[in-house]
Amino acid sequence: MKKSRIRLKGFIKTFLSVFLYLDIALIFITLLVYMIGGINAGGVLSCFTATYTVIVLLFYFRMKPLIMNELISFATQYGQIQKKLLRELGLPSCLLDDTGKIIWTNAGFEKIVHQEKGYHKTITTLFPTLTSDKFPVSDDEEVQLDLSYEENSYSLRMRRISLNEMASNSDIIEASGYDGYLIAIYLFDETALRLAVQEVDDQSMTAGLFYIDNYEEALESVEEVRRSLLVALIDRKINKYIASCNGIVRKLEKDKYFVVMPKKSCLQLQENRFDILEDVKTVNIGNEMSVTLSIGIGLDGLSYSQNYEFARNAIDLALGRGGDQAVVKTMDSTVYYGGKSQQVEKNTRVKARVKAHALREIITANDTVIVMGHRVGDVDSFGASVGIYRIAKTLERKCHIVLNDVTTSMQPLVDLFRNNPEYEQDMIVGSQAAIDMAGGNVVLVVCDVNKPSITECPELLRFCKNIVVLDHHRQGTETIENATLSYVEPYASSTCEMVSEILQYIGENVKIHTEEADSMYSGIMVDTNNFMQKTGVRTFEAAAFLRRNGADVTRVRKLFREDANEYKTKADAVSQAEIYRGAYAISICNGEEVVSPTIIGAQAANELLNIKGVRASFVCTEYQNMVYVSARSIDEVNVQVIMERLGGGGHMSMAGCQMEGITVTESIGVIKKTLDAMIEEGELK
Repeated sequence: MKKSRIRLKGFIKTFLSVFLYLDIALIFITLLVYMIGGINAGGVLSCFTATYTVIVLLFYFRMKPLIMNELISFATQYGQIQKKLLRELGLPSCLLDDTGKIIWTNAGFEKIVHQEKGYHKTITTLFPTLTSDKFPVSDDEEVQLDLSYEENSYSLRMRRISLNEMASNSDIIEASGYDGYLIAIYLFDETALRLAVQEVDDQSMTAGLFYIDNYEEALESVEEVRRSLLVALIDRKINKYIASCNGIVRKLEKDKYFVVMPKKSCLQLQENRFDILEDVKTVNIGNEMSVTLSIGIGLDGLSYSQNYEFARNAIDLALGRGGDQAVVKTMDSTVYYGGKSQQVEKNTRVKARVKAHALREIITANDTVIVMGHRVGDVDSFGASVGIYRIAKTLERKCHIVLNDVTTSMQPLVDLFRNNPEYEQDMIVGSQAAIDMAGGNVVLVVCDVNKPSITECPELLRFCKNIVVLDHHRQGTETIENATLSYVEPYASSTCEMVSEILQYIGENVKIHTEEADSMYSGIMVDTNNFMQKTGVRTFEAAAFLRRNGADVTRVRKLFREDANEYKTKADAVSQAEIYRGAYAISICNGEEVVSPTIIGAQAANELLNIKGVRASFVCTEYQNMVYVSARSIDEVNVQVIMERLGGGGHMSMAGCQMEGITVTESIGVIKKTLDAMIEEGELK
């Protein structure tokens, strides 16, 4: 910085200059008197003018320095007063140069940072987070940051001060040629305020709903005389658990509880990952079936009623995902805990009958039915779509199945219907044709998927007002909204099983063709891995129903024989698998020589579970510029939770996800990091 010569300005400058201007005016008047009044009058005035001029010049040149000294002395004393006030000001302050170096601090600032006067290092030595990129870039900008130092919290304000502007604002002196700027920093201690706000937030009330998943089944598995004891023990567990959290619990129904607790207690439960989920399973007085809980918590709402609404949504998610888990829902996020056990199959078919009657009413109220599954469809989604087609035709309604790409696994089934004289040419249509058909009198049935972004044609969801969802996958945060009818049962082995049950309650005049029975039977067989996974009594009952209606096991087996390249690709993926952490099989499926590599990858993941010690398997397949991950497990690991962290979903034992913008090798690294993180967090053992 350079400094120019100091000059007077403003009123003081005008006051000292006015006498010179009057002297010049007097000289002109003297000349005028000479011309008008003569030599005598002019001579007298000339003497006066000369004397006046000498006095003015002496005053101006001799007295001006004295006046300047007095003014500077006053300004200095005034500046000292200002400096003392600023130094002793209770508001911690400091000045930085344009490089971030401290050039001045007041006593309040020095007290906070425990430094003596004259500390001239950069500000980052005191506050590492306060880097130069956070400084204000203009004089009009004020930067505000939250800052923590030692145990206190501060609100930091920064303003930029131009040196040239600071000098030009002086009322006494004028200066030019100043370059650069200073940065003024002020610290406002908000420790007490934030503690008060945190205390209020910690004591805000959260709403919770606790549901016993298998109340009736657990009671039936114990002697009648001991059932009241089992209920009492469960009540005691829940009441004791909530009481330890300073909460209140009230029993709404025999298997439902309403809970209110402070937010701070809820955060503690989250840290403990809702250990009540495992604790309640220890209640055993001879019951063959362990009791499981579903928990829905709502917090951070704008009102108590909104928290309760969040809790209702959370419990619906917990139940829709199979139960035995806790779901915490806020305005911005949904977090899942638990979900490590398989959902118990319900023996009663009441729900299936109710849903079948509701579906019948919806279809008969419309003219056309459009059915679609998920993107890159499989045998289960197509078989379920065929079952809905038969329901629609039985009710004398037009029906179209949306199918864009046909995988090799589906090709044999699709060929059964294409060019078949018993079926319309437009039975199977593409996305655009389905969009053209959509309208007010059309019902859209979504099979084998409840996530709108991965349906065969997501645009259809916007064009159709009547939407029916039939799925057996666990629900996630992203769901199809405003569905007229939603039937999501995670305990079901497949969507084909669910549709087979619905078919039995649609009406007595349902006549299933052999092609349709084969398709639905194939869906059950593939999703259960030949009736080895997730198979219950109702699964075999559905298979028996299809068998009575013409499904042939041998014919279905022939439809799904693999060609040599597919078999070799699957075997290669299995042979190159890496056993990570001694329990997780991870491999790559190179599907360059097969038409549907994602199907082969899923089959390879199933095969890897046959290896001793493998708790879960992951097979990555590159297809259409994306990496498809197939995850499988038997019963020890919830692969759905793992895949949800990667943006996917599915079942506890069968899930998957899709990754964009990375290679297959990079995707394996992502899976390993996810497994490491979940093991460290205690979510995986």
